[in-house]
Amino acid sequence: MFCIGMGMSIFVTESHAERLKDLAGIQGVRQNQLMGYGLVVGLDGSGDQTTQTPFTVQSIISMMQQLGVSIPVGTSLQLKNVAAVMVTTSLPPFAQPGQTLDITVSSMGNAKSLRGGTLLMTPLKGADNQIYAMAQGNVLVGGVGAAANGSKAQVNHLSVGKISSGATVERAVASPLGQGNTVQLELNTADFSTASRVVEAINKRFGSDTAAAVDGRVIQVKAPLVSDQRVVFLGLMENIEVTPAQTAAKVILNARTGSIVMNQSVTLETCAVAHGNLTVVVNTENTVSQPNALAGGQTAGAVNSNITITKDPGQLLILKSGASLTDVVKALNAIGATPQDLLAILQAMKASGALRADLEII
Repeated sequence: MFCIGMGMSIFVTESHAERLKDLAGIQGVRQNQLMGYGLVVGLDGSGDQTTQTPFTVQSIISMMQQLGVSIPVGTSLQLKNVAAVMVTTSLPPFAQPGQTLDITVSSMGNAKSLRGGTLLMTPLKGADNQIYAMAQGNVLVGGVGAAANGSKAQVNHLSVGKISSGATVERAVASPLGQGNTVQLELNTADFSTASRVVEAINKRFGSDTAAAVDGRVIQVKAPLVSDQRVVFLGLMENIEVTPAQTAAKVILNARTGSIVMNQSVTLETCAVAHGNLTVVVNTENTVSQPNALAGGQTAGAVNSNITITKDPGQLLILKSGASLTDVVKALNAIGATPQDLLAILQAMKASGALRADLEII
């Protein structure tokens, strides 16, 4: 039978009002990704195999030299308690020096586990290669594993861990929020109808010339120049309720899982669909050929294969045009096809012009 999402059919007949903060964001107010390369030490023999991850050894040698420890050239280090890792986090908007961030520590070598390890001081850089935070702390891994004599048991993932408040912000990112007498709103999804409704709602709340749409995504809003007044103004504006316009009709097909999701705008024109299944079954049976006791032959194995082809009769069904998602689902359920079959049927409906929606295959 036809399934919507995870087996539940939820039909929305009309749009409801949403807060402006859920529909749009303020230009320049965004997160910035940070990344750094570091070392986790103190592992219980579960670190990188240094013969296969030479970068771990190079990092140890470089760190020891910076600490004043000279390692003779050609020394072969056999380290078991060290793992090379990548440290990632996001710098939130308006973050200031001294603020702490949660970080994720991920093994990049062949370490078996990061459990119990300590991340050494690691600089975190942005896209401009500037250092914005420093990370260090004890890694918390939400899993456990054990191995002995070829047997292995593991719960959850052991090569990724987190450190709460493990990074400290060292540099702030300048925000354009306080520049000029206007701010730019950016809709999460470009839509001319929704943009016009947002402009209408803002002008109704603050005055007729407060907001103006630049295009289908960007809306220019006049805001106070004084910083505290601007913050109050933006707080009031983002709580304005706006009813978004109905989205474009779209059907999402996942060819790997067979799941199909469609929104409430999908409609169906009258069409005829014939659907039938072709099944091929191959049964192989191994038997033994035993010769007569006086024949002087030898026992031999024999393989007998039976091939059966079954073709279900295709039934021609007339699917009437549907004006709502409920009608479309009822019509597709009448076909009696599996979700995998419906992938091909929906593509054929789209090619014939009967399906009034865009198909997106993921």
